[in-house]
Amino acid sequence: MRAIIAVPCIILLVARAYTRKSLTVVGCLVAGLTATIHALHQSSIPFTLLGTFFLLGTSATKVKHDVKATLTQSSSGSSGGEGPRTSVQVVANSGCATLLILIHVWLYGLGNTTAPQCFGRGTTADILLMGIMANYAAVAADTLSSELGILSKSKPVLITSLRTVPPGTNGGVSLAGLLAGVGGSAAMAATSILLLKFCETGKAGYIQTFFLLTALGTAGTLLDSLLGAVLQASVVDRRTGKVIEGLGGAKVLTKPRQAQNGADGAGNKGHKTRVINSGKDVLDNNQINLLMAAIMSVSGMIAGNLVLK
Repeated sequence: MRAIIAVPCIILLVARAYTRKSLTVVGCLVAGLTATIHALHQSSIPFTLLGTFFLLGTSATKVKHDVKATLTQSSSGSSGGEGPRTSVQVVANSGCATLLILIHVWLYGLGNTTAPQCFGRGTTADILLMGIMANYAAVAADTLSSELGILSKSKPVLITSLRTVPPGTNGGVSLAGLLAGVGGSAAMAATSILLLKFCETGKAGYIQTFFLLTALGTAGTLLDSLLGAVLQASVVDRRTGKVIEGLGGAKVLTKPRQAQNGADGAGNKGHKTRVINSGKDVLDNNQINLLMAAIMSVSGMIAGNLVLK
């Protein structure tokens, strides 16, 4: 991607994140580095997808934020609702795509002389790009599903048992959340095909790629729910019945653990009223997101290898 376009865009995105407190200060720095690496790819697609994902995600977070804050609790004891995202959350959502971009740069360099100039021949560059596009289709679907699905008028059900659970439960799904996820993945798929240059022009290539990416993104949000229901503990406050959210996607303690300020590094304050309502305390939310993104990136590359041949 041309530096004359990338540099101003990176500055604007980081400035927007900082002034609107969408990211922490360290999160802004990591996001700037991530965006810079994305701009190294010869195609503008990875950088555009990163920017589109950021704008969609932060916009969805702001939707009825005051209402969402009443549906869950923070581990620090305050009301719930997503606060500024951290550097760890940036890596969890964009880390896999960043790695694939670095592999592309390592194989083809920063110039445009050796890498293929069009998409659809099943080359290594095509497969890597499919992994990048699948990554953003999946994380966008998952983010919109979580941020908008929690506003569903009907209570979510646990994906593993269909048991009704409180809003914000890891692995809880609703029709509204699923539709939001499909919309998110479709938005990223549409963004991708608008910028793709197929080697052989024709509606079949565009349509096929659009539905493949949308399906991968939708599968990603369902996989995230499944992983969350099994490998992530959902902690509920017995007094209020609300799900407790860890700051920055960190784990929520169920037993007291005092630090000098009365809380641990993730803002947890020990409470005897906390109980695990579902899931196993194996991974935190960021690790779940990273694992899901990795699986869907690899799935996108496998699907691309089969479809593009």
